[in-house]
Amino acid sequence: MIEVGTAERPAQEVAIGATRELPHEVGVLPLRDTVTFPDMLVPLNVGQQRSVQLINDVLSGDRAIGMVASRHTDVETPTPDDLYDVGVLGTVARMIRVPDGTLRVLIQGGQRIRLVRWVKTEPYLVAEIEEMPDVVQHTPELTALMRNVQHTFTEIIEQVPYLPEELQIMVANVEDPSVLTHLIAGALRISTEEKQELLEEVDVSKRLRRLSEILARELEVVAIGSKIQSQVQSELDKGQREYFLRQQLKAIQDELGEADEVQAEVNELRSQLEALELPEVVRKQVDRELARLERLQPAMAEYGVIRAYLEWIATLPWDKETEDDLDLQHARKVLDEDHYDIEQVKERILEFLAVRRLRGGRGSQSSGSILCFVGPPGVGKTSLGRSMARALGRKFERISVGGLRDEAEIRGHRRTYIGALPGVIIRALRDAGVRNPLLMIDEIDKMGSDFRGDPSSAMLEVLDPEQNNAFRDYYLDLPFDLSDVMFVCTANTLDTIPGPLRDRMEVIQLAGYTEEEKLQIARRYLVPRQIERNGLSPSRIAFSDSALRAIVADYTREAGVRQLEREIGTICRKVARQVAEGNAKRKVTITEPRVRELLGKRRFFSETRRRTARPGVATGLAWTPVGGEVLFIEATAFPGRGRLTITGQLGEVMQESAQAALSYVRSNAAELVPDLPEDWFATHEIHVHVPAGATPKDGPSAGVAMVTALVSLLTGRLVRSEVAMTGEITLTGQVLPIGGLKEKALAAQRNGIRIVIAPALNEQDVDEIPEHLRKDLEFHFVSTIEEALEVALQRRTTRRRPKALEAA
Repeated sequence: MIEVGTAERPAQEVAIGATRELPHEVGVLPLRDTVTFPDMLVPLNVGQQRSVQLINDVLSGDRAIGMVASRHTDVETPTPDDLYDVGVLGTVARMIRVPDGTLRVLIQGGQRIRLVRWVKTEPYLVAEIEEMPDVVQHTPELTALMRNVQHTFTEIIEQVPYLPEELQIMVANVEDPSVLTHLIAGALRISTEEKQELLEEVDVSKRLRRLSEILARELEVVAIGSKIQSQVQSELDKGQREYFLRQQLKAIQDELGEADEVQAEVNELRSQLEALELPEVVRKQVDRELARLERLQPAMAEYGVIRAYLEWIATLPWDKETEDDLDLQHARKVLDEDHYDIEQVKERILEFLAVRRLRGGRGSQSSGSILCFVGPPGVGKTSLGRSMARALGRKFERISVGGLRDEAEIRGHRRTYIGALPGVIIRALRDAGVRNPLLMIDEIDKMGSDFRGDPSSAMLEVLDPEQNNAFRDYYLDLPFDLSDVMFVCTANTLDTIPGPLRDRMEVIQLAGYTEEEKLQIARRYLVPRQIERNGLSPSRIAFSDSALRAIVADYTREAGVRQLEREIGTICRKVARQVAEGNAKRKVTITEPRVRELLGKRRFFSETRRRTARPGVATGLAWTPVGGEVLFIEATAFPGRGRLTITGQLGEVMQESAQAALSYVRSNAAELVPDLPEDWFATHEIHVHVPAGATPKDGPSAGVAMVTALVSLLTGRLVRSEVAMTGEITLTGQVLPIGGLKEKALAAQRNGIRIVIAPALNEQDVDEIPEHLRKDLEFHFVSTIEEALEVALQRRTTRRRPKALEAA
């Protein structure tokens, strides 16, 4: 007998195992992951409010309760549709209230029942029921099935640790086939569906046969498990010694207090990684590496490698990003604040941002292309990228790939190497702290290649919007999405960038600045910055426009403004010293004479007039990666065997231009120099030289200047000192178009030249030249060499004709 007591009524005696009269209706208790069988004593924890109310009502009544399994284990509050139709009628034998509000009840199983009709669902489930008695036919087959089930279950008990040995005795002494099936089915760890199937089967013979099949399967699984256990046992024996030693080491570490520190490190790393929203493939890799880390001792070399690897993953911005500010008015304001003029470049950047705005603003694919700023040093390529980041509200990171020769610097080193690290791309993302920064790749034209690989090939994947959404760094060996990164590249020249890499970028050319532009840049940006950096204030120092013009013209000769800023900084430092020593009592105004006093003698002069004071010298214009330059083409003649000598470290193309120039002059000598003897070229040698011999030079655009120098030499007519020229020639005297007209025009202005001769086909390029510069220069666009000579040469012949020609 078991006593049952509640707060409302005293304990009463309930006979366990007694058959009770079947009620017409009964409250139903849904069971999750549990199937009860008749005659079983079932302990349950009841926590749901409706189930607690059901138990309380049952205890105040006849204690009859229906127990039915739920079809869906994930349903918190099952409805009638979620329950099976067959269950067990039970009697609540004991109930204990737990302080947390739940109940612990012991229920004695009784008859099998079927739920005929649901009566109500609130406040708990109540159903109309009917009994489902067993159908038993005592035959030899039934006896054989019972013995087979008892024997098989006994074998399972001997090999399975979760089944107690007392159960073996109980099974052996059971004579009732129904009780036997209920006892074994309730003890086995099989699925809820199979247990429910056994419960619903009323034919005892069929139930025994189905139970026999399940036991045979379980016995086979147990046998396979035993076989596997024996196979791994030998390996375990080998590892026991190592395990024993590790346990000893762990005990020593515990005594020293080191084990807690190691575990704290691992737990901290785990919490950092769990807080990240990682892609599924990354999460799996992290879980594997964490499991390996926990099994290793800190003294092992692999422990440090894995920990460093997980720390890198934890520091990467897998789920952090900034929101783009695609307000074009704001972008225009930022660009105007940071840069003077360069309207075409600003317009192109605004178009670039407009496309991003219209296409959603996410991913490099939405931007349409990757920008590459190309221009001389010091023209503001890097600062333009920084301004774009500020306009967009993105983090800015810059990496320089100039001189990079190892592919691993881009993709990273594999973890097998000592001191391995991710590549510069992943490191830049770590430093940015977000997954969508503006990443500037500086000096992309200066990457090299050697036996360690070709970094430009690795950069193809980085800059390709179709591939970089799964960029795989060798160190991480995990895909990282770069499609939200905005890449901007810079270069001084396009010639050294491989074609496939150049094809992935949209090029924006930045030419050098004119003198007026440099004056405005110095006044708006450079002077205030240098005053602040040198501890001064506008109340202490000021620069006049004439002083800035003197610095630009006499102390710098560059396309950009870096040297200009350095010279301004030099003046500020000298004034700062005077202020610190107490020698500057009042505000110092820097004028042109004061510039000469502080910076010393002039460093650059206009040599055009002096260099062209003799026949045979012409002024040419050249393009270089650092801006336009002025070249002087010199020609002289002396008696000899009719050879042509070319010096000045000229490339093959420029040497061919000299050959073509001489061939044109010889073939048209009768028109160009009427008084020249026919055998003059056979009896004289000509030497063409381009000064600054230490500087390599190449390109076809000096052809016009070479012809002009040769005709000047032969005719004795001086080349006008205020004229410079550029253009490629043919043997028939045609003038072909050239590139870099804007840079060459800037070089002409810096050197005091007023007239520029250029190919007629380049006339359309004049629009790229600033308007104020077009007003200072006079352009003559020519189609033939005769037109160029008409403009370049003086009308009269000089008395300083070469002696070789005087003799002729």
